[in-house]
Amino acid sequence: MDNHPTPNTSLRPLTEAWLVLCLLTVLSLGLGQWFHGAPWLPLLVAAIVWFKGMLVAHRFIESRLAHPFIARVLAIFIAFAPAALILTGFFGAQFARWASL
Repeated sequence: MDNHPTPNTSLRPLTEAWLVLCLLTVLSLGLGQWFHGAPWLPLLVAAIVWFKGMLVAHRFIESRLAHPFIARVLAIFIAFAPAALILTGFFGAQFARWASL
């Protein structure tokens, strides 16, 4: 008996993931508008971006079916954008100076 996970052929999980992605996008826009300038907002936005990336990886790319090394590389890649958001949110000028060529 094979213990490997198999791809899901149903469209329902993809539709649900797409709806959650749309909802999170609208939520992000609203949070940015309502709490513009709040000191905790970069952390919340970074968390939403990370969650959206992981949702895309799990539902659309099906990273759970990949070799563990590939899945870890993908998770690290997804973490770069939220890390950059946090760095620029809290250390904007210093990080921009460090990151510029």
